[in-house]
Amino acid sequence: MLVPEAAAAAIRAGDVATLRRLLAEDPGLATARLGPRTLLHVTTDWPGHFPNGPSTVAVLVAAGADVNARFTGAHTETPLHWAASCDDVEVLDALLDAGADIDAPGAVIAGGTPLDDATAFAQWRAAHRLVERGARTTLWHAATLGLMDRLRECLAADVPPAEITRAFWGACHGGRQEAAAHLLDRGADLNWLPPWERLTPLDAAIRSGATDLAGWLRARGGRTAVELPGPP
Repeated sequence: MLVPEAAAAAIRAGDVATLRRLLAEDPGLATARLGPRTLLHVTTDWPGHFPNGPSTVAVLVAAGADVNARFTGAHTETPLHWAASCDDVEVLDALLDAGADIDAPGAVIAGGTPLDDATAFAQWRAAHRLVERGARTTLWHAATLGLMDRLRECLAADVPPAEITRAFWGACHGGRQEAAAHLLDRGADLNWLPPWERLTPLDAAIRSGATDLAGWLRARGGRTAVELPGPP
């Protein structure tokens, strides 16, 4: 087995002792790549939550790994993006403690931040932890996470109707009825279909298991995508 592959296997197994030995034997290993990924990307790769993840991060960073290294390919996500996408809060904290850029761009979601990944993929523990650690929030984030004070602050400005509707969809995706009600009162489109998937706000609430919110949407005329006129 090649040394980077052996290191990746040790990371997935949580074998920190073997990883530390391999790094000592090969000083360049900490910055080596397995294709488009670094070893820190391996540490945060789906499904995440590998044994001893925070210790693995510490060992790699101490050996010279770049905590803000970029994936090379269709996107430029950092290891923090991947930890957020896996809801791996312990590794997320370890990366931030090691100096990871909490607002790094490059996500698969519109080139955005780790918080964009976390909210889009419904990784709620990671999303809230990023906010706690100081991540920059937008109207979308506030709506999706039900952060009402921040939502009201965002809406104090002149917000285009399209952004209000998008945030409304996000609130339903996040199961946040108070935020959804606030945005519907501000003129959100109740049955909007986003460009990224054919799901109405009601569909998004149902998928999220937000039964009360789904019933509330139904009572106000909310429909699923298959119930809308036009092609399915």
